[in-house]
Amino acid sequence: MKRSITALIAGSLLAASFAAFAGPGAIEGVEKQPVNVSAIAMFLVFVVATLGITKWAAGKTKSTADFYTAGGGITGFQNGLAIAGDYMSAATLLGLTSMVYFKGYDGFIYAVCFFIGWPIILFLIAERLRNLGKFTFADIASYRLDQNRIRTFAAIGSLTVVCFYLIVQMVGAGQLIQLLFGLEYNTAVTVVGILMMVYVTFGGMTATTWVQIIKACLLLGGGISLMLLTLAQFGWSFENLFTKAIESHKAGEKLMIPGSLMADPISALSLSLGLLFGTAGLPHIMMRFFTVPNAKEARKSVFYATGFIGLFFLVTMVLGAAAISIVGTNPAFFEGGQVGGKLIGGGNMPVMHLTKAVGGDIFLGFLSAVAFATILAVVSGLALAGASAISHDLYARVIKKGTATSEQELKVTRMASVGLGITAIVLGIAFKDQNVLFLVALAFGVASSVNFPVLILSMYWKGLTTRGALWGGIAGLVSSVGLVILSPTVWVKILGNKAAIFPYDHPAIVSMSLAFFVTWLLSVTDKSERAAREAAAFEEQYIRAQTGLGAEGAHAH
Repeated sequence: MKRSITALIAGSLLAASFAAFAGPGAIEGVEKQPVNVSAIAMFLVFVVATLGITKWAAGKTKSTADFYTAGGGITGFQNGLAIAGDYMSAATLLGLTSMVYFKGYDGFIYAVCFFIGWPIILFLIAERLRNLGKFTFADIASYRLDQNRIRTFAAIGSLTVVCFYLIVQMVGAGQLIQLLFGLEYNTAVTVVGILMMVYVTFGGMTATTWVQIIKACLLLGGGISLMLLTLAQFGWSFENLFTKAIESHKAGEKLMIPGSLMADPISALSLSLGLLFGTAGLPHIMMRFFTVPNAKEARKSVFYATGFIGLFFLVTMVLGAAAISIVGTNPAFFEGGQVGGKLIGGGNMPVMHLTKAVGGDIFLGFLSAVAFATILAVVSGLALAGASAISHDLYARVIKKGTATSEQELKVTRMASVGLGITAIVLGIAFKDQNVLFLVALAFGVASSVNFPVLILSMYWKGLTTRGALWGGIAGLVSSVGLVILSPTVWVKILGNKAAIFPYDHPAIVSMSLAFFVTWLLSVTDKSERAAREAAAFEEQYIRAQTGLGAEGAHAH
């Protein structure tokens, strides 16, 4: 079955020819447009197909291992596509292309920041995650530390990141569909929430994985096809494309040199640190490494994912540059027909206008449907990561002390999935008119300041203690959330105060540093017997991390 699905997806990819994550992140300033019939038709086809996959997956989901990790039977190539699907969102396509359209070279710098976290995952984390963990990030963090306290803390950190990301995706879904399909905002948010609950509750990781794979192929195929159609407008010459972009943009040659993004070095460094290490702390990304049979396939997963993600980012750069001369000089895409004025639909729509310009309404409908499908796939992965933190870490390990049966844990997981779905719908509606930019920064800030320090130190530092990990993580959580609230985006623009208390929008340079320092300080000053036992247990953990001996469900390789 899996081979046939893989073949089907590969065929569709050839036929078609990816933290709310990238660029401006939020899909803002949208206005309701006429109903796009082709977009709705194509989206319905996607929904029917994925519901069919969910029904098939439900028949295979019998145990907690099946639900959380698809039984560990996903190949490295399939998992690489699914990881790419998890990481690439509609905001990547819309946000990065619009940033290149408006800011030029700064958009490319932004994309690089999101991309360079993957070599860290490949070389430092992927193999050890698979060898040490079973279902969640907390399995590794609590391997030789106090199970109850570390699992509770890890679950809270993961749920914090998941909730912020769900808000970003749900608000994005409502605003995007309001624009592209003509549906009401609340209706769009509710539809996404219900479909997410169906995918996760019935199909678990198996269904979520295949939804991600299909979505990644559609997004890659659609993006590449659009790029090829666009390149044809410039005689298949990148030189012509960028030359015309420079001629058409008001910044002229300054378009191709670093601009405002790099004007403040500290802010740029803080943003880079958050994106670089936040990627390695995202719970729905880390969870994917438990779906493969062994560490070798985990490494393959990151290798393939890095390739797919890098390819897509390069495609978005080309599309953003092409939109400068194709969309930016066409009065039909501006309100009132005034070139240089406000774009119809808002500032995140250059790639959609480019699609209509070179591919017509049918191709616009296809890409619109893919953008909606993208949001569905991302929220499904997020919901599964959140549900597993509740059921596996809090319920099975902390509350039940490991005595819960597989059936009980699955029941709690499904209840948690429904609860997260309802929460996502409510939060999506509540944040309807809010600028969700700060939530993207906050999600990465929390991931880089809470999850990443504890994860990397638990793997590599013998001296880590429960006291250090717990208080270091709390310091990272409180400082990352607090500094974002005190930042210019929230304190001034949203809360209406005159001046920001913390001068930077991105907290990682302070919060991540503080998390590492507190973790180190409270670990090296911990002289308790438990700390000595935790240090002694590092040797066993190190051997398993390197060899996979004793790893959950791992096959010899």
